[in-house]
Amino acid sequence: MADRFEIEERIVEVLKTVFDPEIPVNIYDLGLIYSIEVDDDLNAVITMTLTAPGCSLADFIVEDVRQRVEGVPEVKSAVVNLVFEPEWNRDMMSEEAKLELGFI
Repeated sequence: MADRFEIEERIVEVLKTVFDPEIPVNIYDLGLIYSIEVDDDLNAVITMTLTAPGCSLADFIVEDVRQRVEGVPEVKSAVVNLVFEPEWNRDMMSEEAKLELGFI
């Protein structure tokens, strides 16, 4: 059985397949994922934000994250906490995302 670190790595891999339909970069590289926690019972808690609090696609993105994380074989359940503190900014993006979006 995989340890929690390996499971968290698999979660990161699936988070890199989730996109805000309005931005051509995955939510992980955008810096929207603040934390990934896996408890001893293999339940995952994802804390994330959005690029803007009024995002009309918030429910879609959060549900997509939850479903994909629950799709990781070892994960029993997933909860997604949507927060807006700290507020997201461009500095949270990976170098790859900044390059993709023309910020570098």
